[in-house]
Amino acid sequence: MTSESREKLWDLATYLIAIIIAAFFLVPLLWLLSLALRTRQEVFLGASRFIPKRPTLGNFEQILSDPAFINYLWNGLKLSALGGIGCLIVAAPAAYAFSRFHFQSRSSLMMSILAFQMVSPLVILVPLYRYMASLGLLDGHFGVTMIYIAVSLPMAVWLLKSSIDGIPKSLEEAAQIDGCSRFGIFWRITLPLVAPGLASAFILIMILNWSQFLVPFLLLTTDSKLPISVAIFTFAGTSSASSTQVLAAACLVAVVPAIVAFLLLQRMIVGALTAGAVKG
Repeated sequence: MTSESREKLWDLATYLIAIIIAAFFLVPLLWLLSLALRTRQEVFLGASRFIPKRPTLGNFEQILSDPAFINYLWNGLKLSALGGIGCLIVAAPAAYAFSRFHFQSRSSLMMSILAFQMVSPLVILVPLYRYMASLGLLDGHFGVTMIYIAVSLPMAVWLLKSSIDGIPKSLEEAAQIDGCSRFGIFWRITLPLVAPGLASAFILIMILNWSQFLVPFLLLTTDSKLPISVAIFTFAGTSSASSTQVLAAACLVAVVPAIVAFLLLQRMIVGALTAGAVKG
């Protein structure tokens, strides 16, 4: 077998594995879509028919006309955006310091930050609840936003550091010669140049925050304050979502925004993840 044939065989195997993985995740979503497009009568016929005989958008109209469901969506969007903005405000100066300043144990500190990203939220649920209760931050969006920032911070610091590493130091040195302060260099030179990295990190953090379940489930109790990731369970018990097809439509509306955002902006996200990987 020639090297060219071997390379084509490996490419074929790679595509087959990718198709299998994609099918593993897409099939449940397609079944969810099938349920969401069915009428109540067709749901009771069973799940043997994948394509609905009389597809309808009435289930989506029902949930999108429900004020409570719209409020859940708004809460999820607000918490995700505030968590992303707050994370970038904290992560950008930290990433700049790790990229431009040389101090003792810098590498060890970076690895320590990454180690915090590996800690499962399940490990800290009980102490986190008691700590937030002692601060009086239970059942409020401020407390949840602070936790979102803390959870996303390690990843954001690493992403932004990689982006800043790709900016030539000569630009900052030229500004410093002209009398620009260190903060002025960071604000006027570095941040504008690293704007694509900031946007990519913000999008990725928002997607992760949108799918957060344990933190808001633990800290929020008032129904009107719940994000969509948690409220979908509450919504399942209401009279407006008492049927399977309506609940399927609600789940699909909750999941699709994150998927669509990732598919449309995947180049920016991958660019942020690989920034600084190649230097030369």
